[in-house]
Amino acid sequence: MNVKGWIVVNGFLYTNKFSELTRMFSTAAIRNKVYLEVKSNAELYTGMFEIDKEIKKPDFVLFWDKDVILARYLELSGIPVFNSSKAIEICDDKRKTYTALLEHRIPIPRTISAPMTYENIGYPQLDFLEPVEQALGFPVIVKEAFGSFGEQVYKADNHKKLVKIVQDLEKTPFLFQKYVATSCGQDVRVQVVGDKVVAAMRRFSDKDFRANITYGGSKEDYEPDDKTCDLAVQACRAVGCDFGGVDLLFTKKGFCVCEVNSNAHFKNLYDCTGVNTADYIMDYICEKVK
Repeated sequence: MNVKGWIVVNGFLYTNKFSELTRMFSTAAIRNKVYLEVKSNAELYTGMFEIDKEIKKPDFVLFWDKDVILARYLELSGIPVFNSSKAIEICDDKRKTYTALLEHRIPIPRTISAPMTYENIGYPQLDFLEPVEQALGFPVIVKEAFGSFGEQVYKADNHKKLVKIVQDLEKTPFLFQKYVATSCGQDVRVQVVGDKVVAAMRRFSDKDFRANITYGGSKEDYEPDDKTCDLAVQACRAVGCDFGGVDLLFTKKGFCVCEVNSNAHFKNLYDCTGVNTADYIMDYICEKVK
């Protein structure tokens, strides 16, 4: 085994869902004759901010966490990191994601970030909601800036509900987004690795406006056309991802991008399509490193 790498995971997050992905990557590494060592972010913090310190460096790091400070430290130590700390940071904060997509002219639902306030102040007045309501109408989607699996996403059907959500979130960064009725309860998850789409599935639910499987949604294999594949690849490029899961919404004019996930959980995609994303990611990293 000539190539050695680390897969960095969070040392405080113990779930079967995350452990399963780690095992899939480990198996993919063996197939590629790569020695892949599991490292937690906690154990790697020793020595941070000592860039000149001699450490036994791997050939690459597969950074399967959102600890961007650590990811950046590893980059500064001269280690290739996939995805990059910048890409993870952009994808982790939905406000930064939509800003990057907008900058690259990627179609997204109309989005308005909530004005920044301070934790000890909150929102003593809510005058800013009136132009939001006029611009987006009802229902309006409210998303916390940080969240996964469709959690921290809310739908306000009227002004009273919107006020309640905003008051509950006043100490949490969030944004407002136009509700895409044509995609209610359905979306398409597209997995991108490098410059190509390796798999896709349609997620759908008749119980929730969110299509996420976490909330009881179902899934089926989906065959995206060239235009859809190009949109997903361009979305990954816009946020700087080498690989990622792109969620697309159905609109009357075609697809728009809902989110880009730098550390997309692909087990459901594997169960649905039989395509193992871990193999493609490991192939991609090995090609880049070699």
